[in-house]
Amino acid sequence: MNQVLRETAERQNAAELASLAAQDSRPRPPDWSLSPWAVSSYVLGCTLPDGTVITPKYIGDRRTIEIAVSTLATDRALLLLGVPGTAKTWVSEHLSAAICGNSTLLVQGTSGTGEESMRYSWNYALLLAEGPTEKALVASPMLKAMREGKLCRVEELTRIPSDVQDTLITILSEKVLPVPELGLSVQAAKGFNVIATANSRDRGVNELSSALRRRFNTVVLPLPDTADAEVEIVQARVASLSRALELPAEPPALEQIRRVVTIFRELRSGATADGKAKVKSPSGTLSTAEAISVVTNGMALSAHFGDGTLSAGDLASGMVGAIVKDPVQDTLVLREYLETVVKERDGWKDLYRACRDQLA
Repeated sequence: MNQVLRETAERQNAAELASLAAQDSRPRPPDWSLSPWAVSSYVLGCTLPDGTVITPKYIGDRRTIEIAVSTLATDRALLLLGVPGTAKTWVSEHLSAAICGNSTLLVQGTSGTGEESMRYSWNYALLLAEGPTEKALVASPMLKAMREGKLCRVEELTRIPSDVQDTLITILSEKVLPVPELGLSVQAAKGFNVIATANSRDRGVNELSSALRRRFNTVVLPLPDTADAEVEIVQARVASLSRALELPAEPPALEQIRRVVTIFRELRSGATADGKAKVKSPSGTLSTAEAISVVTNGMALSAHFGDGTLSAGDLASGMVGAIVKDPVQDTLVLREYLETVVKERDGWKDLYRACRDQLA
């Protein structure tokens, strides 16, 4: 049997979830697999009394995660808001895995997402043959979550057209989904709730109505506060991805990761790490997720087309691709940054030359 490329969070971390459940004696909300304390411990990581190590899934402020978990224990839905690459999807997946043991009830928001993705659709062969019946009804992930008392994840909520967004108002306020064709309404079972994510840079695409926003408790996931925290996140995710992809390359040196993170942080903030010089920022976000992608791509290059050791040349192509989104303006920004900052740093000449060659 072929292995899947990416296991769901609940399957990949089944042993950790089982250990937490076995030692979790705290009160649990209706139909939750774990208590709120255990859910937070699963996401943030801890060491259990029996010595079991729960690896951190999110490295950041504990209170932020505690607020998110406690929100889901109420009748308010949760909206995770932040710039691209702040682990909104990652956090929502792991929260669903820990709370209800199922992270697959997902509505992916796009400009083409229709009401049937939120409500239900029909098996048209049965609909034509028998008319509207429960047998012909095709349940959406939202409807399945309501029936089973699970969490439904809605990704990129602000990418969904406004009239489709408003389908959520009745679901979130009344906890009911009417099916007028059958003359019935589906009542949400205990344990049901919604976790939505939204890109704060996309808020103008399909702004949430005030009526819908009131149904959510908004938790902002920030970019990592320090370079050390961001390096730790990148190192952990790259190690996990390289195992899943079975890359035959050595783990990247910490210094290589730190260089990528430093460059991304400086270009994001518009100033060097020591605060002594200002730099221009490119049009892209340069998030932690993109830093992970750059290092992983570099490992693949070194494994298959190099000596298996991550080098500056392996990093350069991915780094230039992540930074240069506008081929004119961003190229000028990167060239200036290379000449004024990277070129002058001790031990960075190899990265300077590699990036300059990519821009040539």
